[in-house]
Amino acid sequence: MKKYYSLFLFFLSLICYAQGDEEPVVWTTSVNRISETIVDLHFDATITDKWHLYSLEEFEDGPLPTEFTFELDSLKVRLDGPMTSNNPKIEFDEIFEIDLPFFEYKARFTQRLEILDLSLEQISGEINYQACDDRLCIFRTEPFTLSLQGKAIVATSIEITAEDQARSTALTLNLKNKGYLQDALVNTEDSSPLLTLFLLGFLGGLIAILTPCVFPMIPLTVSFFLKQATSLRKGVFNALLYGFFIVFIYVLLSLPFHFLDSLNPEILNTIATNVPLNLFFFAIFIFFAFSFFGYYELTLPSSWGNTADSSSNMKGGIGIFFMALTLAIVSFSCTGPILGSLLAGSLTTDGGAMQLTVGMTGFGLALALPFALFALFPNALNALPKSGGWMTTVKVVLGFLELALALKFLSNADLVSHWGLLKREVFIGIWVFLASGLTLYLFGLIRFPHDQKGKLSKARIGTGVLSLLLTAYLSFGLFSKENTLQLLSGFPPPEFYSIYATDNECPLGLECYKDFETGLAVAQKTGKPILLDFTGWACVNCRKMEENVWSQPEIFNLLNEEVILISLYIDDKSELPENEAFNFQYPDGRVRTINTIGEKWASFQSLNFNSASQPFYVLMHADGTLLNGPIQYTDASTYSNWLQTGLQNK
Repeated sequence: MKKYYSLFLFFLSLICYAQGDEEPVVWTTSVNRISETIVDLHFDATITDKWHLYSLEEFEDGPLPTEFTFELDSLKVRLDGPMTSNNPKIEFDEIFEIDLPFFEYKARFTQRLEILDLSLEQISGEINYQACDDRLCIFRTEPFTLSLQGKAIVATSIEITAEDQARSTALTLNLKNKGYLQDALVNTEDSSPLLTLFLLGFLGGLIAILTPCVFPMIPLTVSFFLKQATSLRKGVFNALLYGFFIVFIYVLLSLPFHFLDSLNPEILNTIATNVPLNLFFFAIFIFFAFSFFGYYELTLPSSWGNTADSSSNMKGGIGIFFMALTLAIVSFSCTGPILGSLLAGSLTTDGGAMQLTVGMTGFGLALALPFALFALFPNALNALPKSGGWMTTVKVVLGFLELALALKFLSNADLVSHWGLLKREVFIGIWVFLASGLTLYLFGLIRFPHDQKGKLSKARIGTGVLSLLLTAYLSFGLFSKENTLQLLSGFPPPEFYSIYATDNECPLGLECYKDFETGLAVAQKTGKPILLDFTGWACVNCRKMEENVWSQPEIFNLLNEEVILISLYIDDKSELPENEAFNFQYPDGRVRTINTIGEKWASFQSLNFNSASQPFYVLMHADGTLLNGPIQYTDASTYSNWLQTGLQNK
């Protein structure tokens, strides 16, 4: 119980602290030379009032201790004894329920080194620590670099050279009409993606209800509440509370991602376009799919379920909460793959953390809905269909969907790395194969483990017909030269990423430039305005805009004739030439090493337009004059009006 409570408080505190409080612990470092070969490294912490910094000692079920790691060359330097500190204060901690040593206001940690090579100039490492006050905790990693050539030299950040500053300055545009940027934050905001994610999450929850892990529990759980309650009103209240806790648990799972998003607004985009992570998602979705096919079962450790189940015997709201937690744990074999799809899909869209929370809310609400409704109308339980083979069919259908989604993540890795493995035709061809397999399964021509022989139901035959139509639709799109798969735009690779490759790797065959300086020079020469297109290889909404909006004749003609299109790919993993990589310092003091083309354009977008989302469009003159406010993902009519209005302002 204490362990779960501590973990809950820790995640909740991360979200609360991300709202912008000042750092509660500030570090300074210094070097004190004792002799020619012996030095003391001092790490001094200044701690804000009411905050506690924990000691070097580690406690089971307690806070994380303060830890120091050093990058050491054993031939040049070694640690001379353990890390020491001044004496901490020891008191009973109400959150962790144990006596804990901690520091108030000031703390000093000292590490003695023996220098084996006197030519050694510096030593680097990290401080990992947790600090708490009476309402929340934070966890931080603080890098340090200390010079050993001197007696008291402080060095706690990455050095920004004159060359770094020059390259950072080159990324800064001298924008005019900046008022448009503020207008854009209000006027171009679109809530439809959130609604879409909520509905998708809700749909996922409804599908999860139909699985063997959840469906049989509905009548059992509702009957339990109604029979155990002292009155019908009490039973209904308990069932509604049970439903609320189901929603709460799934929303809670999304909260840590808000903390990641607050640390760096580009971090979720970076995660989503990370090649190893996309390959991991590809592998895990294949693993999920075969679990749905019935070859094995996915389960969380049985001790988790047993602990939650035993805690559900508590009276009142706490017991009901643990009943909801038990449902979440024991149903994981069916809900886990669906939640994995929701997680991965949210991370690849704009505003991943918020969209994940909205999607999780929809999922939890759908999952909780039958428990609440049947508690209000218990007689309706008699109308529920009986469990049976139809639930196995639902799981197998989900397995085919998981395989189709898995291919998307392999495609993301292929696109951002430019491997050329999954060209558009290959991708669609594999989807045709999967749709054909699903059709054959639904008509009973192929079987999987746990399938029961028998007459096909009307619902299964009807679903099979829909699957056959999907197969035909994909096949037509595979062999047609026209853009016929608009319903699926954003999922297959872009049309220019084809086995029939041409030299033009721009959307719809338009002329575009993938480097700002090159496109700027053309705009200066021709006098045409610039359309800055912040996009991504793995950006679903970017492909939807290109294939569904830019393809409209009126918009296409404007893009083709009236503007200089500069498409900057935020997730391009191509390495910058070694002499072009640099350290970029944000206005708030953060430093980021720019090693790839995508990192360069991501910093360019964040610095000039205070945005980290894609697609993101800016219409401007070559001299930096904004012609209207930037716009993001929208419909063809709105985009056309935006484009024409900006061109009229030129």
